Amino acid sequence: MRFTEHELTVAVTAAAKIVAGGKVGRRAKGEAAWESMSKIDRYHLLDAVGSQVLPVLLALPDVEVPAGTRPTFTDAQIAAAVEQTFGESGVGRLRQKVAVAARLTLVRTALAQLPVRQDPDALIVPDHL
Repeated sequence: MRFTEHELTVAVTAAAKIVAGGKVGRRAKGEAAWESMSKIDRYHLLDAVGSQVLPVLLALPDVEVPAGTRPTFTDAQIAAAVEQTFGESGVGRLRQKVAVAARLTLVRTALAQLPVRQDPDALIVPDHL
């Protein structure tokens, strides 16, 4: 799937804030933890989360996204992309299932926070630019 740089940044940042908060569904706690982190700690967290989320987002199938909507994917498409990018980890089946489930949750969180697509032809540029 083709995403803009802004969309990928928003997606990875949203997933990182959830990881910083400790549990899914505690976005407010994640925001507070995110704000209290130093810039280098944020970078390290974004790097770690990005290495988990970005390959999956890029492996998602291409879908038409009309202006004014977000890209939507089925659970089967997301799960297939996660398993395609997971590879061989050399751990047992149970640990691998847990890792796949965790990555699946991160990707779903990232996709839920994607901004609405803008129509490039409808953008209005101010005259002073």
